[in-house]
Amino acid sequence: MSPLAKGALLLLLAEACFAGIGAIVKFTSGTASEVQVVFFRNFFALLLMLPFLYKHGFSLLKTQRWYLHLSRALTGLISMYCFFYVLARLPLAQGMLVLLLSPFIVPIIARFWLKERPSRLTLFAIALGFVGVMLALPGTAGTIDAIMLVALVSAVLVAVTKTTIRYMSDTEPAVRIVFYFSLLTAILSAVPLPFYWQPLNNEVWLAFIGMGVLAAIGQLAMTRAYAVAPASDIGMWTYSSVIFAGLFGYLFWQEPVTMAWFGGVLVIFYAGYITTRQRLL
Repeated sequence: MSPLAKGALLLLLAEACFAGIGAIVKFTSGTASEVQVVFFRNFFALLLMLPFLYKHGFSLLKTQRWYLHLSRALTGLISMYCFFYVLARLPLAQGMLVLLLSPFIVPIIARFWLKERPSRLTLFAIALGFVGVMLALPGTAGTIDAIMLVALVSAVLVAVTKTTIRYMSDTEPAVRIVFYFSLLTAILSAVPLPFYWQPLNNEVWLAFIGMGVLAAIGQLAMTRAYAVAPASDIGMWTYSSVIFAGLFGYLFWQEPVTMAWFGGVLVIFYAGYITTRQRLL
């Protein structure tokens, strides 16, 4: 399997996990505060990463690029707060638009930071994928301007985070990147927790555990994906989360699946197909 195909498949797995996290966030938003959701997402993901520390030993923690790990944790955590804020206030498929904006921004950042030059066909496919997203997720003009501003901030920070992964992946293995992300975000998100604590029922606790599992798998898959393939070539596969979000929204909240949604999905997949094909020729 080529690095591009492997990266695309790993990113599809990651996006399925992230859409699942979005569904859990929406489920818990009526009971838990956003600060609790963010903390337990990171805390349970950290617990699931501890066996990797045991397996690799403390050599896993040895790094000369701690500043990049800290930078990634800060941008990722702020993005997470913004993202969960949006998810709690929009239908799931619309809320996932936060993450779907980031592939449009990744090639711009990668071009100036990593000196990666996406081809014209890649740029066309990214634009086409963005059009597909717009078709799949009809706008709600005039009603959520402030929320969409928060969503845009989150998307930019997600793009920065993903490009940072690509930048550090030449010396940092995927397990180390994910472990430090889980560790640092768990520590940082614990600071405001006492001020926003609310009683939680058993269903929410189980949901948090599930969110941690999905977070750990998704982070490992995403980190590995950007380590094996250029961010500018596979970043647009993040659009696939709209499919998973639409499916979860329909199954759990009976959010309508329209012909426009199906049309957008077809456009998104065609954009992914032509990007992958032009790299394999």
